[in-house]
Amino acid sequence: MTTFESESLDAEPQAGLLPPSLGRQAFQGLERSCDDGIRTAPPLPGIERMEAWFHGNAFELHRHDTYAVGVTLDGVQSFRYRGASRASLPGQILVLHPDELHDGGAGTEEGLHYRILYLEPSLLMRGLGDGAVSLPFLRQPVFSDPALREDILGLLGPLDRGLEQLAADDLLARLAQGLARHAGQPLKPLGSLAWRQVDRVRDYLEAHALEAVRSEELEEIAGLDRYALSRHFRAAFATSPHRFLLMRRLGQARALIAAGEPLAEVAAATGFADQSHLTRHFKKAYGVTPGRWAGLVETGRRPGAAAA
Repeated sequence: MTTFESESLDAEPQAGLLPPSLGRQAFQGLERSCDDGIRTAPPLPGIERMEAWFHGNAFELHRHDTYAVGVTLDGVQSFRYRGASRASLPGQILVLHPDELHDGGAGTEEGLHYRILYLEPSLLMRGLGDGAVSLPFLRQPVFSDPALREDILGLLGPLDRGLEQLAADDLLARLAQGLARHAGQPLKPLGSLAWRQVDRVRDYLEAHALEAVRSEELEEIAGLDRYALSRHFRAAFATSPHRFLLMRRLGQARALIAAGEPLAEVAAATGFADQSHLTRHFKKAYGVTPGRWAGLVETGRRPGAAAA
């Protein structure tokens, strides 16, 4: 579909701290191994994504030149960082600043399951916008924030596929803003809303909903970089360019389903990778599967259905 192949990025929002079974609930269908192991995702520019299962001490003291931003899924994630012992519980976020010495491993005999991304600082600065004067430094490396966790899990979605470019851009902008907020770093005001630019982008997305839309195209149309565009578009329309495009595709899919088209053909015609990909997004948007929707439409067409 786009530069980064599409997969679901819209993690279901959760309230408060998630239970110890987060790993099994949030990523249904993943085969979890009892052995220690690591899985990596297809690379994105400036981002590495990884999933890990460990027992005991996993990593000795080390440092790297990227941000480490992760979510603990199962178990207790224990590590030493800036002279103190830390622990992250299921559902909590951990953020390690570049070039800070740390280790890591499971804090209990039950083991540890987590997902983490490594983010180049330059990419984070771009996400913060022109007003950023320094990289966010979080004094508390472990914290709870359901909304930010949702964004992080979006970037850490199914690792067997890439991420759709428009969604990745929006999530990175939101991640940058979230880290700055937790660092106590003042955020730059949006300033005058770029209505003319975002209207042009909205019209373009409407007209090209079934095509592969790249961030570079939208930057050229708007005259804004992709992260500024994401902020202005969300302020104007309460959604991201990626979500707007996705909903246009789903609207067309719904019309084709109502016309009796086979679901596999509907998925292909509306830009989804396959029928299961369409089903995941359709259910999140409308609360029912495409098959259930087709059945409801068919029932509504029967004589006397309205009276019943």
